[in-house]
Amino acid sequence: MAPSLGCLLLLFLALSSVTLASARLRETFIYEDWRAEAEREADLVDSLPGQPEIKFRQYAGYVTVNESHGRALFYWFFEAQSKPEEKPVLLWLNGGHYVPQLAEKILDENKKAPKENYINLKGFMIGNALLDDDTDQTGMIDYAWDHAVISDGVLHNIKKNCNFSMEEQTLECSMAMDDYYDVYNIIDMYSLYSPTCVDQPTNSTQQKWRIEGAAPKFASKFDGWHKKPAGYDPCVSYDTEAYLNQPGVQKALHANVTGIPYSWTHCSGAISNWGDAPASILPTIRKLIQGGIRIWVYSGDTDGRIPVTATRLTLNKLGLHITQDWTPWYNHKQVGGWTINYDGLNFVTVRGAGHQVPTFVPKQALQLIEHFLANRDLPKTDF
Repeated sequence: MAPSLGCLLLLFLALSSVTLASARLRETFIYEDWRAEAEREADLVDSLPGQPEIKFRQYAGYVTVNESHGRALFYWFFEAQSKPEEKPVLLWLNGGHYVPQLAEKILDENKKAPKENYINLKGFMIGNALLDDDTDQTGMIDYAWDHAVISDGVLHNIKKNCNFSMEEQTLECSMAMDDYYDVYNIIDMYSLYSPTCVDQPTNSTQQKWRIEGAAPKFASKFDGWHKKPAGYDPCVSYDTEAYLNQPGVQKALHANVTGIPYSWTHCSGAISNWGDAPASILPTIRKLIQGGIRIWVYSGDTDGRIPVTATRLTLNKLGLHITQDWTPWYNHKQVGGWTINYDGLNFVTVRGAGHQVPTFVPKQALQLIEHFLANRDLPKTDF
């Protein structure tokens, strides 16, 4: 039976509506793609004052996170030198709230996210990180004594009067810890054997960290905990601040677009105390291991702030099964450090590195990242 004229007309109108809707949708996609491309190119960094030409593209600017409150996060993106569309995206974060919490958020949200919003998180690395208030502080003290930084008397007083599993400490403990931190007024806590910066600025905002939540609640009360890390060049932090506060540099990086009247600094002190900083991140680590997230923890072995001793004590709390015990790994002909593999987690030490491993031994740091991204063990023999 032939379709009626009304049916044909209805079919024509329906097809016309679909065609019109498809055209509008296509125009919307084209407009959105064009707008995204325009926004991306607006963030392109053509060059930086005083820096050499580079062979890769870099972008910098702000990502709005709350427009009504005027909140945005600054980003600096470096595109891979070849086939960037095929390379994994590596996100680098300093400080806290930090990587495990973000990984946990992604793991939870992925369970209910639509396909287009799913984040294909493979794993993460954390270096010289604050993981557990108790063992991090205990290991910090033990490391200082083991490396002849503090006297027998200081160690004895701390062991006698302090219980780092407790948030609040006695006056006697505070006095003993004052003696401990006094030592780091004359040497670099972040790199035990590096020289200190003798030409540092006198500006007090440049001399101390003031982000309390990045430290155990008790340790954060001491000025010594907040000293600025130095690096292989002990004055690099101050030089970096001077460079990034140059108007030409900020313009090239599309930074400080609102023209704030004060200088940028590594740690501004705008957040003086975090009330939601957990005493231990180990429950989160356990959850992420169970969720199949690959984890590497690495530790520069000359860091006195969150030393390798502390991290080893902390990881032992997890009670994980060892799949490969303490083994040296190599950077060409030299031992780069040691590694121990657990079910779901690898721990790597880095010889001769302070708190920020890439600052002190960039080649070894790159080797760590490359092997982590490729999901390969570090070499166990020289090459």
